[in-house]
Amino acid sequence: MMDWTDRHCRAFHRQLTKHALLYTEMVTADAVIRGDREHLIGFSEHEHPIALQLGGSDPIKLAEAAKIGADFGYDEINLNIGCPSDRVQEGRFGACLMAEPQLVADCVGAMRVSQPVAVTVKCRIGIDDQDDEADLQRFIDIVAAAGCTTFVVHARKAWLKGLSPKENREVPPIDYGRVYRLKAARPELEIVLNGGIETVGAAQAHLDHVDGVMLGRAAYQNPFVLADVDRIIFGDARDAPTRTEVLEALITYAEHHLEKGGRLSNITRHVLGLYHGQPRGKVFRRFLSEQATRSGAGVEVLREAIELVESRLNRHDQSRAA
Repeated sequence: MMDWTDRHCRAFHRQLTKHALLYTEMVTADAVIRGDREHLIGFSEHEHPIALQLGGSDPIKLAEAAKIGADFGYDEINLNIGCPSDRVQEGRFGACLMAEPQLVADCVGAMRVSQPVAVTVKCRIGIDDQDDEADLQRFIDIVAAAGCTTFVVHARKAWLKGLSPKENREVPPIDYGRVYRLKAARPELEIVLNGGIETVGAAQAHLDHVDGVMLGRAAYQNPFVLADVDRIIFGDARDAPTRTEVLEALITYAEHHLEKGGRLSNITRHVLGLYHGQPRGKVFRRFLSEQATRSGAGVEVLREAIELVESRLNRHDQSRAA
């Protein structure tokens, strides 16, 4: 989710769910240590609960980055060893580290000692020819021995050679059963399932076998799927927000962002899928894509988008009723 789940995306998603844990995009330990921290990992208080996702393979640097994240106020520090991109492999982090479980354990141990926030690991079920359940069990056993009690497991293996990152999200077959069996074998661990889950109903069914479910691209491409999470998953009796309510809440957020010199499109690029599957979804996407990217675009664009889509949806509903 690099370049996707930035602070503006998270502010938008938090309008849809108050309880789900939100993750940052993956940030390298070097970037956190040396870069513009407020730009890279800054967040607003209303984003809680929120996890900082780090990439790296140097225990000392990861420990320092984890402490910085904890000092910023993150609720969780997540070490991502599931990303299979070439750029990530060249930096010796991401999915290639599944071949080095002891190094991952050393990283986790150093991160845990450096600060008080929980450290979790996101991984795959395997990489390349590492395709035996014993390999996954061994990896989990070694990393868990370092004190990690929560694993987010993408239920696909990753091919580090021969497949692009996009293909690695689609070509290797999903094996939810392997993750279920991992949970059964290690019931004391918190096992969170990731990969190919597109609806809250599907997530709920998986919760019969695992402790949690992560929604990634489905939540980005069809964000309104998150509107039912609080009620169905967390038992919150409050009514789910409407799309209009979500957009109206973003107006205030956008005003503050524009006052600081930001651009409206920094926010609206994450909102384009809000009307996914709705009769006027294409109209909404086209309007924001064209209008929010113009120089000087202000919150009136969001107001016009609401009026444009909702008025046409109302006319659509009236015509069907007639």
